[in-house]
Amino acid sequence: MNVACRIIDLQEEYIKLFNDQLPLLQSGAPEKMNSLREQAIKIFKDKGIPTNKVEDYKYTNLQPYFKGNLNLAFTNESAHNDVTQHFHCEVPQLKTYNVFLVNGWFSAKESDLNLPDGVVVCSIRDAAEQHADVLEKYYGKTAPMEKDAMVAMNTAFAQDGAFIYVPKGVVLEKPIQLVNIMTGSEDRLAFQRNLIVADENSQLKVMLCDHTMSPQKFVVNSVTEVFANESSVFDVYNLQNQHNLTTQVAGIYVHQKRNSNILTNNLTLHSGITRNNIRVTMDDENCESHVYGLYLSDKNQHVDNFTFIDHAKPHCESFELFKGVMDDSATAAFTGRVLVQKDAQQTNAYQSNNNLLLTQNAKINSKPQLEIYADDVKCSHGATVGQLDDEAMFYLRARGISQEESRVLLMFAFAYEVIEKIRVEPLKEQIRGLVEKRFRGEFDKCDSCVVCGQSGSGVSCL
Repeated sequence: MNVACRIIDLQEEYIKLFNDQLPLLQSGAPEKMNSLREQAIKIFKDKGIPTNKVEDYKYTNLQPYFKGNLNLAFTNESAHNDVTQHFHCEVPQLKTYNVFLVNGWFSAKESDLNLPDGVVVCSIRDAAEQHADVLEKYYGKTAPMEKDAMVAMNTAFAQDGAFIYVPKGVVLEKPIQLVNIMTGSEDRLAFQRNLIVADENSQLKVMLCDHTMSPQKFVVNSVTEVFANESSVFDVYNLQNQHNLTTQVAGIYVHQKRNSNILTNNLTLHSGITRNNIRVTMDDENCESHVYGLYLSDKNQHVDNFTFIDHAKPHCESFELFKGVMDDSATAAFTGRVLVQKDAQQTNAYQSNNNLLLTQNAKINSKPQLEIYADDVKCSHGATVGQLDDEAMFYLRARGISQEESRVLLMFAFAYEVIEKIRVEPLKEQIRGLVEKRFRGEFDKCDSCVVCGQSGSGVSCL
């Protein structure tokens, strides 16, 4: 059942939609999800969809993109179709556990994953029946709906998503690939909620692959909560590859315990309007976090990365690096906040944001921040905005390399520092090739899966 959301007064229309469709939202959803809906909608009512008058959304006004006739899939009918047949990973040497989500709903067609004993990958709904204790313990505990209206909105409306649990001591050799597909014959709004739990001494890697299969306008509000328990190692790669009529608000919220090691890498290769919220809370000693991002934009695309690294306990380290390349009239924003709390002594925190502007019309707003309340720390941050190096260009041209090839080489050298951080070698090679194609102007289709390279409906980028 699809219900059109005709927005007049944006905030009130969504609240009315929530009240009118509450029975459908609650139907079949876990009690834990349903128990937070009323609180979430009250927060959303108070805050509303952010404009650039909200400090944390200073560079991205989301309200225009949530207006219009947007269909919401309140049932999982769209997840029971054949769209997943286009996605069969053929990257050399890359073997993954493939999981599909269609318009925010877990697709049960691909549920037979042949996983190691104890590892669980299923829908949030199934998790409520089979792993209620884990869902009850972790769901809604690290995504801050009190502070962010988009998390509150997701908590109020989300009905499904992926649930991943890796038990104590299990090392998952193959990555789990979550392919998030948006499709349909009408403009669509989707809410997706993922919960990932890495238990003590476990290791896993997850790839979130965002993808559009039809030319309609899509608006996506997704929240992924991650819990890295003691001595666990967790990587998440968010690979964004959507057409220009896509607006995505993607939140990844990580909570770390003692001796855990996490890596997040947001790779925005193509999109319309993208807002990435990344929050890491180091809530125990000797945690290590690596937070990376690469964003490539052209035409009138806009990418906004907002990060918050919270050093809550002593003896922790964080390494943060975001790089962007903007062409044509593209715009981007980076806001990175590192908080070192009073008790977080002997903290090491490093943050950097570097940007290339290829035209006079491209723009970037960069706002790195350090907030330090401890006195025994090593912290640094910085940002750069510039154009291609004239001296380096001259050096290459003097050795017989054409101007266009020199530009490609310099751009790729600039971006490679983030690509090199990928800890899955076949994925690193795939991204390396796609980034080079993007710089050469060969990446003119945005409907192929970033990881698989499999073509879908042939939707051209606008």
